Amino acid sequence: MLEIPVTEITAWIGRYLWPMFRVGAFFMAMPIIGTQLVPMRIRLLLTIVVTLVAAPLLPAMPRVDPLSVQSYLLVGQQLLIGLSMAFILQMLFQVFVLVGQMIAMQMGLGFASMIDPTNGVSVAILSQFYLMLAMLLFLSMNGHLVVIEVLVESFTTMPVALTGLDFGLFGMLVNWALWMFASALVMAMPAITALLIVNFAFGIMNRAAPQFNIFSLGFPFSMIFGLLIVFISLSGFLPQYELVVEQSMAMLREWIGAS
Repeated sequence: MLEIPVTEITAWIGRYLWPMFRVGAFFMAMPIIGTQLVPMRIRLLLTIVVTLVAAPLLPAMPRVDPLSVQSYLLVGQQLLIGLSMAFILQMLFQVFVLVGQMIAMQMGLGFASMIDPTNGVSVAILSQFYLMLAMLLFLSMNGHLVVIEVLVESFTTMPVALTGLDFGLFGMLVNWALWMFASALVMAMPAITALLIVNFAFGIMNRAAPQFNIFSLGFPFSMIFGLLIVFISLSGFLPQYELVVEQSMAMLREWIGAS
């Protein structure tokens, strides 16, 4: 009768179980795949497929009793790593949400909002437009394949082990949140400046001829000019998008220690 030691069974299960927690946490929280548009079963199936394909390429996994305290610490560690990597990607797409919000507030469209079907929150219509455009460009440039490659690479630079994580890595995430706001401001600055000049011109006209009541026409004109400026600024959207994506991918690799 064939007898297989329990340690061998534990090692074989751990070969696939421990990586699956990191991969699953990443797919459950990352943009596009981790949104409400993708059913939970699809995300779970994708997690299993990626784990099965990547497991033979990963370093040796620690042999830990699945019912021990160490196993729970190991699971928590892998979930934290996967969620942190997904958070970096979320900051990438939130840049474009902030860009739309800044421009919409300046042109008087801040009140026009809709429910974002991907996250289930209310955002400005202009933010939804920029977010959809960024997602389509991300998929067309195979960005989802790049992040999966970085995820698999993270098992080499941050192997599954019982050693503790460096808390300085989470301080880096806080500092990179400043990058998110700065990048959004840089992208929105041309449109905000143009709209500021338009509003400044309306103010001068109102002071020169107050009987015309220019401010009553200022709101629709600001909206029309704002839409025109957004249309014109789309010609320079792709270079700015590529720059922001390159910076976010560099941050992701730096966080896992691959750079």
